[in-house]
Amino acid sequence: MEQEYQDITRPREVREEVKKLRKKFLRYQEAEVVYSISHRKLIELADRAGALYRMEGTVLINRDIFDAYLENYKRDDRPDPDADYQEGEEEDYLKDLEEDEGKPEEAVGSQDNGSDV
Repeated sequence: MEQEYQDITRPREVREEVKKLRKKFLRYQEAEVVYSISHRKLIELADRAGALYRMEGTVLINRDIFDAYLENYKRDDRPDPDADYQEGEEEDYLKDLEEDEGKPEEAVGSQDNGSDV
């Protein structure tokens, strides 16, 4: 039986088209669901990002501005979902993550400062 492989450019094109068609502004209730963030934190972050619009009792969040702001908090050590991985690279990444999980993190204030109290 022959294996059929799909071209990976098509899913990327679809993702870009979906991005163009989505709503530019979200009400805060919709944004809470989309971003899975509590109301208070969402309003705080959107305000810091400059993505918050208030008009006559309606609160809107500009998705493009807010998404760009959230990208500043993206962890660099996670794999990019759009990246093309060579065979075995994902396994190496997962192995590195497992090794890091076993290492204890230094607790704040647990260092010995030399004073006996």
